[in-house]
Amino acid sequence: MHHPNIDIEISEVGLRDGLQSIDRIMPLEAKKAWIAAEAAAGVPEIEVGSFVPAKILPQLADTAEVVAFAKTIPGLTVAVLVPNFRGAENAMQAGADKITIPLSVSETHSLKNVRRTHAQMLDEVSRIAQLINGLPADKRPVFEGGLSTAFGCTLEGPIAESTVVALAEALMERGCTEVGLSDTTGYANPGQVKRLTKAVKAAVGDDKLTGLHLHNTRGVGLANVMAALDVGITTLDASLGGIGGCPFAPGASGNIVTEDLVYMLDSMGLKTGIDLDQLLAVRTIVEGALPGEPLYGFTPDAGLPKGYPKGYQPA
Repeated sequence: MHHPNIDIEISEVGLRDGLQSIDRIMPLEAKKAWIAAEAAAGVPEIEVGSFVPAKILPQLADTAEVVAFAKTIPGLTVAVLVPNFRGAENAMQAGADKITIPLSVSETHSLKNVRRTHAQMLDEVSRIAQLINGLPADKRPVFEGGLSTAFGCTLEGPIAESTVVALAEALMERGCTEVGLSDTTGYANPGQVKRLTKAVKAAVGDDKLTGLHLHNTRGVGLANVMAALDVGITTLDASLGGIGGCPFAPGASGNIVTEDLVYMLDSMGLKTGIDLDQLLAVRTIVEGALPGEPLYGFTPDAGLPKGYPKGYQPA
């Protein structure tokens, strides 16, 4: 937890996970406006992009410029995704505070996604860790190993929990600062979230798994969040307007909607540091930059209840 006055840290991933799953390219100026507005609303961490070749994801080709802009905002943790060593070099050059490398627990998915086996990915992790350790201690980014497809895979189906635990241990051994679990395909259920989180924490250390990336593909996103809170998870990824609907389930939002997550945590009396009215207003920027793109969320549609948030929380 970087922020002492926050109970649950929300990491906004719409600029990366959202934008990479829609075809349209958001202009750089709109991305900057989105980041500035969310940071002003109190969002403590934003994953602003991914250092992948522009030909693969033209939507995120300007990530270095986006990082440079985000770094000018005081107190904001600037996170990025990197697929390999080259991406990590670029991320560090740009000055990212946090670097996540995704490792698909499903090897089939890994080969399809990054064209690398587990062994090859772990070697990349070692090389990146060496690069980071060459920096002065106060300049080192947080290096997260993100275990994607941890709860199930569209290609392989169910994933053995022992495999997830073994890969989490391998990532830490190879030099990651922490690991995260990602429900890439929206397979997770609350019982599984608790079980797997506990198993990984037991293996790598309680403080080495603090964050989950959950999806709402089948409508159990917030139920999975509640399960995660029960087992001590303190960082959650979410996407403004649930942007980048899920390609496997038309009409379903892929990501958890940031606005709905903040509403739920807020109304339970958990501090996120985020002003929900200000956050809801950020939608206007995204709508303006991506006209016609579906935005999801119950809270934005229903509005805030009368007297919110006073009276909803224990005195």
